[in-house]
Amino acid sequence: MYAFIFRHLPGPLWLRIIWVILLVAAALVVLVTWVFPWLSQFSPLTDSTIGT
Repeated sequence: MYAFIFRHLPGPLWLRIIWVILLVAAALVVLVTWVFPWLSQFSPLTDSTIGT
């Protein structure tokens, strides 16, 4: 899958490496900003019994 994405990016090798870094950074920002907070409401691991 990663080779498929890497082959289809435009430009020379150095530009494709920059594209990959930007795509990974964008994916991480989306995950941390929207996906992980949304999923945390369904996780039983965030329930705390300390202080009750």
